[in-house]
Amino acid sequence: MSEPLALTGAPNEPSATGSVRTLPPSLAAAPARRRAFTEALAAWALAGPAVFFLLALFFLPVIGVFVIAITDWQFGGLTLSFVGLANFREIFADDGFRASLVNTIVYVLIVVPGTLVFGLLIALLIESGKSCRSFYRAIHFLPFMATLTAMAVAWEALLHPTIGLVNQTLAAMGLPTANWLRDENTALPVLAVIGIWQNLGYAMVLFLAGLKSIPQDLYDAADTDGADLWLDRLRTVTLPLLGPVSMFVVIVVALRAFESFDTVKVLTQGGPGHASEMLLYTLYRESFEYLRSGYGAAVAVVFLAIVVTLTLAQVRLMDRRVHYQ
Repeated sequence: MSEPLALTGAPNEPSATGSVRTLPPSLAAAPARRRAFTEALAAWALAGPAVFFLLALFFLPVIGVFVIAITDWQFGGLTLSFVGLANFREIFADDGFRASLVNTIVYVLIVVPGTLVFGLLIALLIESGKSCRSFYRAIHFLPFMATLTAMAVAWEALLHPTIGLVNQTLAAMGLPTANWLRDENTALPVLAVIGIWQNLGYAMVLFLAGLKSIPQDLYDAADTDGADLWLDRLRTVTLPLLGPVSMFVVIVVALRAFESFDTVKVLTQGGPGHASEMLLYTLYRESFEYLRSGYGAAVAVVFLAIVVTLTLAQVRLMDRRVHYQ
């Protein structure tokens, strides 16, 4: 009869009789499994809080909004009923919602290019200067750091139809004045100008960082190749190498423009009529003023779908044209 297999001692260790004792594969792999389990446990212990807060603060609220959007629940109500897609059908039949959607798109189409162009221009001017760079950076970045609600109140005083500095300056120059925030032809463009002003410092700081990362050797090579004019250097060197920064600025500013709410609430309340109403203000008004939470949740779902779709489209289209060093 063969000698029984010993389970003690080191594997492959010769026994007293000269035979080699080996452990079964399952027991030999046990230390590796324990080590893998310990590493996985440590990884989840480190990532667990972040995963929990991500679920609690993002995914669960989004799921809750989707659930509310298919009900007739009213804010503060104790009962609700399933209505399917009725809220979404009502949204797309609502002239007010269509107006706010168009206003939001127009606002984004003004704010994003304006912020991109003027942010780059100011960054180029500051970078080409020889003195007071820190002062100019701080001055232009201040609106981004300030509370937009407080800045909106200041803009309301500047744009006052009778005592506002803007109209007084125009009148002193012999130019026509306007009731900027109560005229349906000017309310939305004025909000867009304020949006550009508020995001300008953020774009400027990013462009300054991008300009400092461009090697001087590339400008020297461009001069050697005959691109010695400022516009040629901008077109052949600066703009291509600022592609990643430009893409980031476009995406972030577009998201901030879609989320515009403070200036609408403080300055125009969506008026006159629906001339300056935007999606987030529509969501707020329907959910918290009219207490139509199911309808407001449906607006939130449409808003989220638009933002995600446009963000992915921007990344996909711009990434093809971006030059990475």
